Amino acid sequence: MSSESTLTSKGQTTIPKEIRDRLAMKAGDRMTFTLMPDATVVMRLKSKSITELEGALYKKSRKPLSTEQLSR
Repeated sequence: MSSESTLTSKGQTTIPKEIRDRLAMKAGDRMTFTLMPDATVVMRLKSKSITELEGALYKKSRKPLSTEQLSR
């Protein structure tokens, strides 16, 4: 998934709605940013446990796998 956002003069940006929705992000969620050697930035949510993210990467029409099924 790829989306664009603009940096403001205050150094702020908005995470695109599609990404926020897929990750079930809400106000107050914390994240970390990691700069990779190739200039890629990886953003990770800090406030989410693996069980809260269960099914977040699947299309809505697909039934998400349970954590039990994922661990097999």
